[in-house]
Amino acid sequence: MSAKLDLRVLGPILALVALIVVGALLNSNFLSAGNITNVLSRSAFIGIIAVGMTFVITSGGLDLSVGSMAAFIAGLMILVMNGLLPTLGPGVALVLVGMLAALLAGTIAGFVNGFLITTMRIEAFIVTLGTMGIYRSLVTWLADGGTLSLDFGMRTVIRPIYYDGILGISWPIIVFALVATLGEVIMRRAAFGRHAAAVGSNDQVARYSSVNVNRVRMLTYVFLGILVGVATIMYVPRLGSASSSTGVLWELEAIAAVIIGGTMLKGGFGRVWGTVIGVLILSLIDNILNLTDGVSPYLNGAIQGVIIILAVILQRERKADG
Repeated sequence: MSAKLDLRVLGPILALVALIVVGALLNSNFLSAGNITNVLSRSAFIGIIAVGMTFVITSGGLDLSVGSMAAFIAGLMILVMNGLLPTLGPGVALVLVGMLAALLAGTIAGFVNGFLITTMRIEAFIVTLGTMGIYRSLVTWLADGGTLSLDFGMRTVIRPIYYDGILGISWPIIVFALVATLGEVIMRRAAFGRHAAAVGSNDQVARYSSVNVNRVRMLTYVFLGILVGVATIMYVPRLGSASSSTGVLWELEAIAAVIIGGTMLKGGFGRVWGTVIGVLILSLIDNILNLTDGVSPYLNGAIQGVIIILAVILQRERKADG
């Protein structure tokens, strides 16, 4: 049994090491500082969201709306900054207002999902499938079917949020590391993390243990919404625009990263550090496909879908063996 437990822990790590070796053998530039930084920076968006998704799935929930939510928040952030530009002028104050708008929108969006699921008692799959369509439609409407672009005068001001950093490490990587560390501490050390696992394992038993099940589930969705806002703040400076195609398949990547990392899809057990490894695995697969001509990078979504299915099958087999 201990060998199996070790394999569950080491499996994602071994897969990550194998991908690094394969990438290095296929392309000499794979391990270059520029490529590594690029991979980590681009994976930060999904990684920040995936940390929040870990708590949602651990508590027995699911959120299919995060990609569309990110697109809507990005569009809203851009509209707020463009609208207040004549009043506040291009500067730090306007950037802070845009950040606040993104965090507030993410909090409200997470609360709406949590309210419908916990208070209205609608299945998480149905709620988030519905809000996924709503957010995607709203950003398309706001952009009038096109693209919402940040005013050119603001782009140079907000650009450092994505491209600058400390000691050569970009801000998205730093923020991702901080969020992942905080998530791991909460999951392992805080009562909230233990309660989320208890609710996901058996909500009736959790209730008998004086755990406020609805409150815990609500907070996981709010936490996820806030992290979607944080990821969007990191994302907007990269392109300075938002459209109906922004955040497409982000929910697939976030869920895949969580499952690959060892979190149980049915809830009851979550592993934030495993989610981080899952994010890196998916990012490296995408990077390898882009650097080599063997497989089209357009098949990345298909590969991720296969990985999710295989990961769930392995989880079922492990549960049966246990």
